[in-house]
Amino acid sequence: MIGHPTVAELMASEGFDWIAVDMEHTSIEIRQFHEIALAIKGTGCDLLARLPSCDPVQAKKVLDAGASGIIVPLINTKEEAQRAVAMAMFPPEGFRGAAFSRASNFGRNFAGYYKDYNRSLLVVVMMEHIKAVENADAILETPGIDAVFIGPYDLSASIGRPGELNHPETQKAITQIFDACRRHNVPAGIHVVSANRTEVEQRIAQGYRFIACSLDIEFIIQGCRHILGKT
Repeated sequence: MIGHPTVAELMASEGFDWIAVDMEHTSIEIRQFHEIALAIKGTGCDLLARLPSCDPVQAKKVLDAGASGIIVPLINTKEEAQRAVAMAMFPPEGFRGAAFSRASNFGRNFAGYYKDYNRSLLVVVMMEHIKAVENADAILETPGIDAVFIGPYDLSASIGRPGELNHPETQKAITQIFDACRRHNVPAGIHVVSANRTEVEQRIAQGYRFIACSLDIEFIIQGCRHILGKT
């Protein structure tokens, strides 16, 4: 969320499988994303972009900059899911435009990049509204969805229980999405906001396979509180 390449480089070098740049809830723009992609090159950590919306222009820019995949918010219908996949893929599976960009080594690896790209791309859709719960099976039938990211805060708000993550209605909606993921053999994901390894392990035990482990800002806050004796 901070958007500075040094922060991304520090985190990527610690052994996480992936990091996501949040372009939905921050002021991070494509130039900063490009700098982050340069900073983590060679770390072995996959770089994902959490887009502001299901926007093919923004998707094209982050993928051209070197993103391994995209996380697309507020997918509530099958049509939106199909668009999320299509905007990220080259023809014939999608409609992403081809160009000499950083992702293809500025055209030096264009043929190889284009040939293998659709198979290596990661498309994650966020199901975070009661409408997504109602349309879960239709959404998850969409070819090309690699994982689902459940958004519990927006989900709770959409059922009139904002922030009440443990309320039975919120938990029921989360469970419905999770069960639908299992039916369609799509990995379910969730965000563990606190820097708490025990909670991460609990989510893994529950069957989640795409887990965001806290936030850069939360790591800083917790480190400050720890050194000041507040935790």
